[in-house]
Amino acid sequence: MIKKGMARHNRGEDGSEITHLGLLKMLQVLSFLLVFVAGIILGLLASTHINSLFNSQRDLLFTSNFAVTTTSILSDGSSSSSKCNTTNSEPCNCKSCDGDSKVDCLSINTFLHPHNLTHGMSDRELFWRASLVPKKEEYPFDRVPKVAFMFLTRGPLPLLPLWERFFRGHDKYFSIYVHTDPGYVFNVSSGSPFYGRQIPSKHVEWGSVLLLDAERRLLANALLDFSNERFILLSESCIPVYNFKTVYNYLVHSEHGFVEAYDDPSRYGRGRYSRKMLPYIWIRQWRKGSQWFEMQRALAAYVVSDTKYHRLFKKYCTPACYPDEHFLPTFINMFHGSMNSNRTVTWVDWSLGGPHPATYSAVNITEGFIQSIRMNQTLCSYNSGVTPICHLFARKFDASALEPLLNLTSRVMEF
Repeated sequence: MIKKGMARHNRGEDGSEITHLGLLKMLQVLSFLLVFVAGIILGLLASTHINSLFNSQRDLLFTSNFAVTTTSILSDGSSSSSKCNTTNSEPCNCKSCDGDSKVDCLSINTFLHPHNLTHGMSDRELFWRASLVPKKEEYPFDRVPKVAFMFLTRGPLPLLPLWERFFRGHDKYFSIYVHTDPGYVFNVSSGSPFYGRQIPSKHVEWGSVLLLDAERRLLANALLDFSNERFILLSESCIPVYNFKTVYNYLVHSEHGFVEAYDDPSRYGRGRYSRKMLPYIWIRQWRKGSQWFEMQRALAAYVVSDTKYHRLFKKYCTPACYPDEHFLPTFINMFHGSMNSNRTVTWVDWSLGGPHPATYSAVNITEGFIQSIRMNQTLCSYNSGVTPICHLFARKFDASALEPLLNLTSRVMEF
């Protein structure tokens, strides 16, 4: 009896323990559920708060941008439609330069053929924009290849009437770009092909990398027009020695660019090389050539796309090394030699020696002299053959040469 009572007592204790364990487990489950639900609620509240914060910041940002844009448009007392200058602070729609019609800045025509050369892009932005090359071979318009005539000058063009006569009647086949000293106002009549063709310019110093920068700036601005296929660099002292049709056909049908590049072993060539350019440029790759180049669109895009080698020249090609005489010849020789003829189409007289070529004035201008430049009794490579026409342009000619040159245009230069 005693043993049976003890057994019943033990079984009662075991049941009580089981009940307690069940309650503990239930409390644990409820605790986990409460924590889980609380976590969900906190997460929803945090998400709502973050979304509200982002929306308020977005509204503030857009409102601020709109306010800045509106202020920049109205700060000078004029509306956005009164300017053709497209800057970051102006809306996309603006009047064309003649002030008569609206221009849709997002239209394909405005993208392909920008008529207004004034813009607010930095050089870095400009070179990036100009380096864009379409992958599709065909164009979405009837493309007539144009020659871009790029004038690098300090100020006025003393031979302007000669060039105006040269361009007359060929508007569909050329574009003009003029780089002057900053602040110089290039005044020409509205009927001139040079009217409105001045690009945003920067200060230039002879013999420095700033001269190379100006050349690339001209190339980049000209590349913005997708109809431009050939690009010729000229100065205020350059003249054409053939008529426009001859020049156009010669350039547009050429398979190569005309960038002079040769190996000069003297102190004026290899002597300007800096070993600090190693290992990127070796002395065997170093080239020299005329500043006055001509090139095709594909080669021009490569030139404005480069950053690495421009930096090398800026850092290590300093007087008596001149970037305008070495950068293009070296860069093109290293990477794009097959696209180049290694000669220039601009005649220059270096026979007097010294750092500058000979300058010709009125007393030097004769029919025989111009003919000697046109047909110099030599043959030059052209595509897969040769041609007796080696030079299309010549320099240097001062302002006094204008009148006698005009007298020879119809009889000798045939325009």
